[in-house]
Amino acid sequence: MSTAIDNFTKNLHDNLEAVEDRVKSLRESIQSAPKKTQLEIESQIDEAKVKLDAKKRDFDDYRAKLKAQFEEKESEVKSHVQEWKTGRKAKKLEHRADRAENHAATATFLAITTLEEAEKATLEAIAARLDAEAATVTTKKEQCDFVRSDFNSQL
Repeated sequence: MSTAIDNFTKNLHDNLEAVEDRVKSLRESIQSAPKKTQLEIESQIDEAKVKLDAKKRDFDDYRAKLKAQFEEKESEVKSHVQEWKTGRKAKKLEHRADRAENHAATATFLAITTLEEAEKATLEAIAARLDAEAATVTTKKEQCDFVRSDFNSQL
């Protein structure tokens, strides 16, 4: 294989390992969340927001880049590619390969950032559920206290 292919597949492998690590981290975070206190979960949410805010500009740039790459790829007619292959238009084929590699890197970055967004959303959902459960417990306790005081006053 060529050096360019070796470099591309190594970068892709590294990026996929990063995605896999994020998925494992997300899984562990979700599994441990119910055991954490509200304060710990809110702290994790704050950390996730800081990370996402730092990546927001990059994410928006990459999303725009991905859209442009997609449109460029759509405009690239298969017959042209075949013509380039037949005519041995190495520069055009190399440029096409570079664009395809950039597209793969952009999509991988977006996948990692989307996983981070999923982690934040999951933590926010767990925090919201804890809030709802805490309110339910408080409401039930208040109702029991009211019934008990009402019962005692009638005695």
